[in-house]
Amino acid sequence: MKIQSGYYPVNKAVQRGEMMARPTQTQNFGDMMQQQEEQRTHEELQRKLEDIRLQGDRLTRSMTVRELVLYRQMVKAFLEDTVRRGIALKETKGWDRRGRGKRYKLLEEVDAMLVAMGEELLQSEEGRIDLLHKVGEIRGILINILF
Repeated sequence: MKIQSGYYPVNKAVQRGEMMARPTQTQNFGDMMQQQEEQRTHEELQRKLEDIRLQGDRLTRSMTVRELVLYRQMVKAFLEDTVRRGIALKETKGWDRRGRGKRYKLLEEVDAMLVAMGEELLQSEEGRIDLLHKVGEIRGILINILF
C-alpha cells in the first residue's frame, strides 16, 4: 500500500501544481514605511538639486556676495544630506592575531544612488565651484592687503 503525505479530499482531485503554490506574501507595515521614506528622501534631494541649479543660474547672472553665499550654503547642505543619508557607520567586533577582541568601524554605503547624486552635482557644478574657490581666494587676498 502506497501512503501519500498530506490530506486529500476523496471527491476532489488535487493537481500537483496546486499543492506547491504558496500564497504571495504581502508587504508589512515596516517595509511600506521604509519605501515611503526612501521615496520622500529622493524627491526632497531632487528638489534641492533643482534649487541649486536655479541659484547657480542666478549667480552667473548677478555676481553678488549674497547670491554667492546662498549658493555655497545650498551646495553644502545638499552634500551633507547625501552623506548623512547615503553612508552609515557600521561597528563590528572581531579578533586580532592574539585572540583579543577588537572593534572595527566601517563606513557602509547604504544608498549608492544618493552618493551618485552628490557626485553628479559636483560634476555639473564644477565650473561654478571653481569660480567660488577663486572668489574666496580673491577675498582672502583683499583681507590680507587690508590688514
